[in-house]
Formats: sequence, C-alpha cells, structure tokens
Amino acid sequence: MKVVIQRVSKASVTIEGNSVASIENGLLVLLGIVSEDTQEDIIWLTNKVANLRIFEDTDGVMNKSLLDTNGEAIVVSQFTLQASTKKGNRPSYTKAARPEVAIPLYEAFNSTLESIVNKPIQTGVFAANMKVELLNDGPVTIIIDSKNKV
Repeated sequence: MKVVIQRVSKASVTIEGNSVASIENGLLVLLGIVSEDTQEDIIWLTNKVANLRIFEDTDGVMNKSLLDTNGEAIVVSQFTLQASTKKGNRPSYTKAARPEVAIPLYEAFNSTLESIVNKPIQTGVFAANMKVELLNDGPVTIIIDSKNKV
C-alpha cells in the first residue's frame, strides 16, 4: 500500500462537474493498493498519515500532525501509484489490485483513518474519472510505502 500525502490549504474532487469532496487545511491522500496488502498495512499506514508531523507549530517548525491541527482529509484511490516503469515507456499496472480486492481495502483504509482522527474523511469515487484540484501548502509532499516499514 502506497500513499502520496500532500499538505494542502484547500483541495477538492469533482466528477463530471459535480463536487464530491472539498476541504480547507489538511491532507490530500492519494492511495495505491496492491493485492498483497492487508489490514496490517492499513493500520500502520493510517497511523502514519494521522500522526505525521508535517504541519507548522507556532515557531514555524513542522511539528504538528493532522490530529494535532484537527485538519481535514480527502482520500483518493489511485491505482497508477503502483505503476512499474522498468521496461519501455508505457507504465505497467499489473501490480495494482483488481477492484474486487482494492475496493474493500480502500473502504477499510478510509474507515480506519476516520476512527483515528475521530471525524469524517472525504473521498473520491473508486474507479471514477476524477478531477483533483489542490493548493499544495509549502509545498509539502510525502510518499510512504507500507512495504518499507523497517
């Protein structure tokens, strides 16, 4: 399971011109899932997302987390994060989990993150053609792969 986390001043997701998610200060989380991912990956990664100290404190030091700031979050499923670019110029997405595996893991990720931050998490729509708009604050962008825990 891999995430790209972006600290944002605002972010939104639209589908066919309709807004499905919108936040102010918080995190935009792009989530890529592989078939081997488990509940253990979800627990480890959602705790990382919620507790990652990438928000500034009163001294301007990145020392606060999403939990500390009571920030909002949008989670968007993005299978392209699992692309392999080793051969040629066309990415291969064979490592990305099929929908029957990915959807339950995506939903579990979202509900687990909601329970940690104790507030609703906004989401995109799985497998939809989404337009994601964001104002990256910093910019701060962090990539975390649950397969690299140690």
